Amino acid sequence: MTNTQIDFINVALTQAKKACSHDEVPIGAVVARNNKVISKAFNKREKSQNALHHAEILAISKACRRLKSWRLDDCELYVTLQPCIMCAGAILNARIKKIYIGTLANKESESSLDIYKSNALNWKTEVEVLHNQESSDLLKKFFQQARTTSK
Repeated sequence: MTNTQIDFINVALTQAKKACSHDEVPIGAVVARNNKVISKAFNKREKSQNALHHAEILAISKACRRLKSWRLDDCELYVTLQPCIMCAGAILNARIKKIYIGTLANKESESSLDIYKSNALNWKTEVEVLHNQESSDLLKKFFQQARTTSK
């Protein structure tokens, strides 16, 4: 990992920690362009009671507003957890050049990354899995506490 990648995944982790402090699943996302943060966000589904308020969707939306364009083809996305199918669709529709994923959703989920290079779509997004231990640990801790609390 480069220093820039480490810096941006750390910004995403800060966002994930904010989500956790708001009783949200700790996922953070950062859109970057030319080595600068364009937008950042964390999950807000519980607070907003809106199924669409995933960190990736919110970060993409903010980046589009800031850049005054839906095309983010010169941008990269850093996210602490592998995006769900809805977010993958948004990433592809925004034409994000590359995504950096802190940790995979589970061991079997790597095959679901093929969606980003499907020939059925008019855009392909590069993917790099960073295998960031802090991303993984933050999620594990959150769900362990949630299970303990719900007993």
